[in-house]
Amino acid sequence: MDTNVKNNAELTWNSFPIYNFGDSNLHMPKKVLILCTGNSCRSQIAHGYLKHFAGNKAEVYSAGVETHGVNPKAIATMQEDGIDISSHTSNNVLEYQDVDFDFVMTVCDNAKERCPYFPTRAQKFHYNFPDPAKATGTDEEIQQAFTQVREMIKDYCREFANKHLSS
Repeated sequence: MDTNVKNNAELTWNSFPIYNFGDSNLHMPKKVLILCTGNSCRSQIAHGYLKHFAGNKAEVYSAGVETHGVNPKAIATMQEDGIDISSHTSNNVLEYQDVDFDFVMTVCDNAKERCPYFPTRAQKFHYNFPDPAKATGTDEEIQQAFTQVREMIKDYCREFANKHLSS
C-alpha cells in the first residue's frame, strides 16, 4: 500500500486543530460581569479597560446593585487615556440574571455585600477600589483622584486579562 494513501486514511477530524469538535467552547469569548454600587464610575472604568485588554476574548458587561447613570468625570478620565465609554449605560445587575458568566468581578465592598445571588458557575473576584466620585477638594484634586483610581483599575484589568483571558 502506498504510504501516502495509508497516512491520509488515518486522518480524522480531530487531526485538524481548527476542527476540534471535542470542546464546543474552545473559541467562545468568556463572559465577564463587573459589579459596583451604582454602575456609574469604577465599574464603567473597569468595563472600558477590560474590553480594551481582552479584545475579542471576552464579552464584558457592567452593572450595579443600583443605577446612578454614567459619571461624566469617569467618561472624561477614560477619554484622557484614549478609551471611549461615552456610549455606556448604567445597568442593574438583575438585567443579567439569565446570563451564564464565566467571571464576576466586584470593584467595591458594597456591591460584594449587596449583590443578589443568581445561579452561576462564575469565578468571583473582588477588589475594593476607592470611589473617586466621593473625592472632595479643588477641581484639580478631584481630577487627580479620578486619575489615580483609573490607573489602579487599568493595572488590575490588564493583569486580569493576561491571567484569565489570554488563552
